[in-house]
Amino acid sequence: MAYTLEILIIIFGIVYGYLKPGKEDRSTLLKKGVVIGIILGAIMVVLGLIGGRWILLLGTLAGAVVFIEVIILAVLFIIGTYIGDMLERK
Repeated sequence: MAYTLEILIIIFGIVYGYLKPGKEDRSTLLKKGVVIGIILGAIMVVLGLIGGRWILLLGTLAGAVVFIEVIILAVLFIIGTYIGDMLERK
């Protein structure tokens, strides 16, 4: 139950890789994932700055966690595209 989002991301990656003809540019997918992670992490830090001194620590920690989670989800999506491409070839 705790890994529902991760499983859904892999399934979306498989569907994306299977339905989109040809090979996907995985480096571009990873770069987009990093950019999204940086943006969401920065938003969390800014919200921490707005909230005050104690909230800043929580905002910074939340920003780091969000960044790492988005990178993990991007990698899982890319793994799903590999599986989808393999299914497409067969």
